[in-house]
Amino acid sequence: MNYFDLPKIDLHCHLDGSVRPQTIIDLADEQNLTLPTRDIAQIQQMMIAPETCPNLDEYLKRFELPGMVMQTAQALERISFELFEDAAKENVKYMEVRFGPLLHQVKGLSLDEIMQSVVRGMKRAEAQYDIHGNYILSILRTMPKDQIKAVLEAGAKHINKEESGIVAFDLAGSELPGFCHEFIPYAQYAQSLGYHVTIHAGEQGAGQNVHDAIALLGAERVGHGIFIHNHPQAYQLVKDEAVALETCPSSNVQTKAVNSLSEHPIKAFHKDGIAVTINTDNRTVSNTTMTDEVRKVMETFDLTEQEYFEIYRVSVESAFSSDSVKAHLMSFAK
Repeated sequence: MNYFDLPKIDLHCHLDGSVRPQTIIDLADEQNLTLPTRDIAQIQQMMIAPETCPNLDEYLKRFELPGMVMQTAQALERISFELFEDAAKENVKYMEVRFGPLLHQVKGLSLDEIMQSVVRGMKRAEAQYDIHGNYILSILRTMPKDQIKAVLEAGAKHINKEESGIVAFDLAGSELPGFCHEFIPYAQYAQSLGYHVTIHAGEQGAGQNVHDAIALLGAERVGHGIFIHNHPQAYQLVKDEAVALETCPSSNVQTKAVNSLSEHPIKAFHKDGIAVTINTDNRTVSNTTMTDEVRKVMETFDLTEQEYFEIYRVSVESAFSSDSVKAHLMSFAK
């Protein structure tokens, strides 16, 4: 099967985890920053997480280099454009990219400048390639909460337009049991402003977090959600509410959400009527593409083309896009 030519949708991809290594070097030169090395192979090695990390926090260390250079409007626009360009060139038809605006204020950029920059880069790619996209605003659970409302308010002007650019609120970063209780007012405020909600949960052993993300925070999708397999109430809630899981197979192996791809529950979930999607998480940090992710899943679990398109349709139905974009995406489904 030609996996490259299959139409693909990526609903869970992080901007700072998907930067081209050469771009790190270029931007460091432009910004007069000193890198640990200028050897692109070594830069790449520093950005790619080991195939298996001891834990999620070890995986997250790979975001330090991109964070250094992602502090200007020009850098953010370029990285955004290049990510959508790379995806479009492997037949990704739609992508939702998440990023944390608060991580890009080291040099004084306003929240508005940060958001406009990434949307501008995405729009430039949409104009050149057959791809559509949107942005998701991620709040890191470990950061102070005093700026969350400001982030939501800055992004709100992009919502509820036909091609808005920013569509959802997300919580990301290290996952502790019971974290959802701290964020109820912020999720409610996001929804009042018109945001969709997707929450990273159930990536690190706590199936209860998935239940809480849906019941307490109103999550319409869940990032990863692997550990509903050992939490019957969360499993049933995901199934009953048709909450899509944004699985990221390679990343899930790297962060030890599963020990190996063959142990990943994606096929079992799909067979039981759970809404599952296939995504990259971080194209650079996980050293992957959507083509790679689709190939790995289809070959490991012996999925048919029909089963692939069942998952593709779930991705379309679960996308935080306009009805016109969804109709366009459905036109590729067999």
